[in-house]
Amino acid sequence: MDDRLIYREEAYRIIGLCMEVHGILGKGHSEVIYKDALEYEFSINQIPFSREKSYKIKYKDIILPRGYNADFVVYDKIILESKAIESLTNSHVKQTLNYLAASKLKLGLLVNFGEDSLAHKRVVL
Repeated sequence: MDDRLIYREEAYRIIGLCMEVHGILGKGHSEVIYKDALEYEFSINQIPFSREKSYKIKYKDIILPRGYNADFVVYDKIILESKAIESLTNSHVKQTLNYLAASKLKLGLLVNFGEDSLAHKRVVL
């Protein structure tokens, strides 16, 4: 493994738990089912997380009425965006980049439970 990867060990643990969830549930469930299973895994593995964390968007001198809700913030430093779709696209990566910009965090993990095996991408701001 590359020692230069940001939050390498934490990301490895998160992806491992996502693989565990996918291995048990398989594909075909709605996104919220996978999120519920991840919440359980984070809890029993004593991994600090918050779910549906809100971020405000500043525009000029105001805060916009709507912002972003990240699926999970794990270890207080990694955004985890989960999908249950046919395949990930560039728009999902851009969405994760927007979440990173709004949160001022550096690493996002984008995971997709909707494929035969878990698909995941590291998104670094």
